[in-house]
Formats: sequence, structure tokens, C-alpha cells
Amino acid sequence: MAGAQGAQVVMVETTGWDTHSGLRARLNAQLTGLDAMLAALRDSLGPGWSDTLVVVATEFGRTAAVNGTGGTDHGTASLAMLAGGTVLGGRILSDWPGLAQASLCESRDLKPTTSLDALIGGAVAAHFALDPAMAVPKLFPGSSSGNLSGLIRG
Repeated sequence: MAGAQGAQVVMVETTGWDTHSGLRARLNAQLTGLDAMLAALRDSLGPGWSDTLVVVATEFGRTAAVNGTGGTDHGTASLAMLAGGTVLGGRILSDWPGLAQASLCESRDLKPTTSLDALIGGAVAAHFALDPAMAVPKLFPGSSSGNLSGLIRG
């Protein structure tokens, strides 16, 4: 991935995040591994890290409450993280709905407040200096760019 001939886009998929039981120990191990992987990427890219965008995302969320086996089940809302030298970071972007029973989606899930497609598409479009209104629907058919800006350093 490093150097002038390196790949411009890479996808890495990790498994083991489906924490239906034993959430605490499993999530601790998963997050430790993710941290090590991102640190290794940063270290191996050296100066190339300053031109890098990393998107960490999942295709589905988890329930807000723990189930009977100490885990969580498939839910609605999720999270995504952006890292790398091109990210205008140091912030959390969210419209936090809260965890009160009345604030949950279908009385069990955190309510989604931001489109994951718009977040990923907007960040990728800005990283490659593309118009998000054109890029996001191409990357995620049926999606719009939303109003996400200021994710990537200009």
C-alpha cells in the first residue's frame, strides 16, 4: 500500500464481532486486535499515513441492552470511525438520542441518526476530492450524500 505504486483503496475484513454471548471478554479481545492492526498500518506506512483515510465500520449494530447470555443481539444503529492523516478528527459527530426506553428504536435499539452510507461515501469522496452528491449515489445506489462535510482536511 505504501509508495507511488501502492494501492489507493484496500478493504480488510475482520471477523468475530458477532457478540451474542460473552460480550465483555470478546469485545475486549476484538478491540485490542483492531488497535494493534491500525497501529501496525500507521507504523508501516510511515510518512504515507499523512495521506491515508481509514474507515472502520460494521454492516449492522447491536441491541442497547445485554441479553441473557451476556451478549447483545443484532440491532439497528451502529458506529463508524475515521482515522488517518487526512481526517479532520478529534471529534464525535452524532445526534445522540439517548438510551432511555422511550428513545430506543423498537424499544430495543439505539436510533440511527446519521446514514452510514453518507458518512463513508462523504469521507471517501472528500478524500479523493470528488463531489459527494455525485460520488455517494455511485458508491451506494439509492443513497444521498446527506449533509456531512468537514470530515477530511481540505
